[in-house]
Amino acid sequence: MNRIDRLTAILIQLQSKKLITAQEIADRFEISLRTVYRDVRALEEAGVPIGAEAGKGYFIMDGYHLPPVMFSTEEANALVLGAKLIEGQTDLSIKQHFSEAMLKIKSVLKSGQKEELTRLEEQIRVNQSPSITDESFPNNFMATIQKALTRKQLLRFKYYSNYNGAMSEREVEPMGLVFYGNSWHLLAYCRIREAPRDFRVDRLVKLEVLPDSFEPRAPLSEFLNQLMHGTELDEVVIQVQRKIARYIVNQKFYQGFVSEEDKGDWLEMKFLVPSLDFFSRWLVSLGDAVRIISPNKLLLIMQERARELQANYSA
Repeated sequence: MNRIDRLTAILIQLQSKKLITAQEIADRFEISLRTVYRDVRALEEAGVPIGAEAGKGYFIMDGYHLPPVMFSTEEANALVLGAKLIEGQTDLSIKQHFSEAMLKIKSVLKSGQKEELTRLEEQIRVNQSPSITDESFPNNFMATIQKALTRKQLLRFKYYSNYNGAMSEREVEPMGLVFYGNSWHLLAYCRIREAPRDFRVDRLVKLEVLPDSFEPRAPLSEFLNQLMHGTELDEVVIQVQRKIARYIVNQKFYQGFVSEEDKGDWLEMKFLVPSLDFFSRWLVSLGDAVRIISPNKLLLIMQERARELQANYSA
């Protein structure tokens, strides 16, 4: 990248956040801090009103705006791919907002880019596992949750547990959104249970943002670690034969897969599961290619599964 392109990219980066450190700029462009200081000085000499806070970083003075941003063909193509993923993996509220954002983006593209984008949109598909829609769950809360996260506001909702069929009312401090198991999950501190909890977003009902604000109890990474060892999810460690493990590369993520470790002919996998009974029925499909390391109660459940299978097929 030549210096002119880098200066333009630095200017865009400065407008992307309230404060940008010199180290962030250096890391992005793989340049030295001395070069960053020279580039910032060059922008200032060109009339860009850049301010600085000692020990914190650079910022653009209020009121300054770049002319409309132009996208390269590769950047525009990447946006199409992102749009397809959002279309297949988010709820109605996000799809609507992103669709409106894409219209604005397309408005600044060159005519040739618009034609290429249209062709590319027709040639990309994101295949999703079929899901059962339930009119009881509106599936349009993602945008509201995002707003509560940024403003640190409490959320109140009713939550349906798919495992016991019960509906409970919760008041929570939202901490983050995580996508796994083909679903979005709200990570939050539940004030009723007084512990970190994981809520599937598509099981929320009557969600509302409360006027009360809160201060996060811990960084998200620490909070996530607490959640992983919480009471509503069981930690499971199993070993799977390497020759079989390659057939469950996608399946394991639907079962709460967290990590894996190489053990030679075996792969040791860690899962966080909401129901040991449900997880045991998936393990049955792996036959004798799996070993249970922990917890012991899962081993007892699997022994019961084996007795059920023997009784069924003996009959």
